[in-house]
Amino acid sequence: MLFETLALILTFLLNVPFGYWRAGTKRMSKEWFLAVHAPIPFVATLRFLSSSSIYHIPVFFFAYFSGQLAGGKVREFFSRTT
Repeated sequence: MLFETLALILTFLLNVPFGYWRAGTKRMSKEWFLAVHAPIPFVATLRFLSSSSIYHIPVFFFAYFSGQLAGGKVREFFSRTT
């Protein structure tokens, strides 16, 4: 349980910089595609190493997309302040 929680937190934190990058690219461009899909192997490895059940995949999806969204919001916040 502890390792699954740690893996979920790392999934979120890993996706924040990718979400930041994604928010600055043109939608459906090559860079956008990479920003969305590049962290997937790392997240899959984290899920595998934490020995989490297949039933927890939706929770990992939520952490993944929450990190992407948070990164986009961080970029939006910093673009408004500068």
